[in-house]
Amino acid sequence: MIKRMNGPAWFIVPYWSLFLIFIILPVIAAIYLSFTYFNAIQTPRFVGINNYIELITTDTVFMQYVLSNTLRFALIVGPFGYIMAFLLAWMLAQVPAVPRTILAIILYSPSLTMGVAMAAMWRIIFSGDANGYLNAILLSNNLILEPLQFLQSPEYLMTIMIVVSLWSSMGVGFLAMLAGVLNIDQTLYEAAYVDGLKNRTQEILYITLPSMKPQLLFGAVMAVVSTFQAGMIGVQLAGSNPTPQYAGQLIVNHIEDFGFIRYMMGYAAAVSVVLLIIVYAISKVTFKVLGDKS
Repeated sequence: MIKRMNGPAWFIVPYWSLFLIFIILPVIAAIYLSFTYFNAIQTPRFVGINNYIELITTDTVFMQYVLSNTLRFALIVGPFGYIMAFLLAWMLAQVPAVPRTILAIILYSPSLTMGVAMAAMWRIIFSGDANGYLNAILLSNNLILEPLQFLQSPEYLMTIMIVVSLWSSMGVGFLAMLAGVLNIDQTLYEAAYVDGLKNRTQEILYITLPSMKPQLLFGAVMAVVSTFQAGMIGVQLAGSNPTPQYAGQLIVNHIEDFGFIRYMMGYAAAVSVVLLIIVYAISKVTFKVLGDKS
C-alpha cells in the first residue's frame, strides 16, 4: 500500500500521524481507563461498568449540580454566542475595510485572553470588597449597604460565568463567519433586489445565510466544542475547585476534580467519555441542521 501512494498523498501522512497520536489514541485510552480503577500509581484494575453505574446512581453532585449546570451553561452560551458571532460578522461586513479590521481584532482579542489573565481582569470587576469596580459603583449610588460576594455566591456565579464566556466567545467561528459574509458574490444581492427583495432581513434570510452554510456549520461546531470546554472559567473566577456550593461546577471541572485532585483516574475517564458522547451527539444534530442536504 505504501508503494502505491503517489507523491501528493505523502503530504497527508504528517496530519494523519498527529491525528492518530493526539486524538485517536487518547480517546481509546480514555475509553479503556473508564472501565478500570486507576489511581495514577497502581496498575489499572478492570471493574467493568462500575464507574458508569456509580456516576448515574451514587454521584449526587454530578446528577444534581454538574449536569444541570453544564446544560444550562451550554444552552445559553452556545446559541447566544453563535448568534452574536453571526450578527457581529454581518455588521462588520457593512463597514469599510480599515475600521472593519480594527473592530474585528478588538472583538477577536478576548478569545485569545485565556486563563489567569482573563480571570484576573474580571475578578477585579466583581471583587467582593469595596474596591471591586461593580461593588464601588453600587455603593456610591447607595444601591447596596455592603459589598456583595459576587464570585463566592451561588446566586451570582453562574450568571457571571455566562457573561464572561459570551464576552470571549468571538473566536475562530466568528472569523470564519466574517470571511463567509465577505466572500458572498455581491451580484446575488443586486439580482435579488431586481427580483423583488425588499429589506435587509430578507437579504439575510434568502441570500446571506444560504450562501455561507459551510462557515455557519464550522462556527456551530466550534461553538459546541468551546462551550463544553469552558469549564475552567468558574474555577478561575471563584478561586477553587469545586466552586462554592457547586454553583459553577461544570463537567470539565468534575473531571479535573476526580482526575487531578482525588486521583480517581478511572472514574474521571468515565466522566470524560460521557462528555465526549454529549458533544458528539450535539455535533451530529448540528450537522443534520446546517449540513449539506443534497
